[in-house]
Amino acid sequence: MLDDELPGLAYLKMLCEQIPDVKVVKAFNDSTKFLNEIANLEFDFCILDIEMPNIDGLQIANLLKGKPFFFVTAYKEYASDAFDLNAIDYVRKPIHKDRLRQAIEKVKKNLTNTTLNEKKFAQLNTNKGKTILFFDTIAYIKTAENDSRDKVVTLFGEEEIIIKNITFSVLLKLLPIDQFCQINKSEIVAIKAIQVFSFDEITTTLLLDGKPLRLSLNENFRGDFLRKIRN
Repeated sequence: MLDDELPGLAYLKMLCEQIPDVKVVKAFNDSTKFLNEIANLEFDFCILDIEMPNIDGLQIANLLKGKPFFFVTAYKEYASDAFDLNAIDYVRKPIHKDRLRQAIEKVKKNLTNTTLNEKKFAQLNTNKGKTILFFDTIAYIKTAENDSRDKVVTLFGEEEIIIKNITFSVLLKLLPIDQFCQINKSEIVAIKAIQVFSFDEITTTLLLDGKPLRLSLNENFRGDFLRKIRN
């Protein structure tokens, strides 16, 4: 954790130590010292202040090389910048234990998802029986017309497989979160299958009757879609 104000740093450390399964590896009140030691530290996530002398928290976040982080700050005006950097959360001072716990739970969920995403395949019940499905072969998933409990998976190469009795929420927990995106209530698309997109339509590399398959981008899913495309 990093905060240039010693009283605030001590209080934050105390709160963290009161939360089960959280161990403070090291606390810094100087961003330069933090950067000098970061290569030798083993940690799962980082808690950062924003306004600090020399190097601010936003600059530090850019140097964490994929480690999850969230900000604890007295200032509200940096929230947009923070989330542009993929901050897990943005906690305003004065800090309350329950709010801090909430932020840490988000980090835990992020770390769990990252671990899941290291898997390259899943074994699923399909119309071909138990099937090993490699994630990088999946281009597009839609709800089956005959039975909404089933999902039709289109593979790159345009072969289709039907996954039996599975919800989108379960599928999205299995699929790598940075490689797939739900774009409306009945469709999920692989990011690498996207050719171009507009405000409400996605054109894929898949062909339908000799023409590129076009999909509808619903406004309720647009924000998540744009975040994944930008990354």
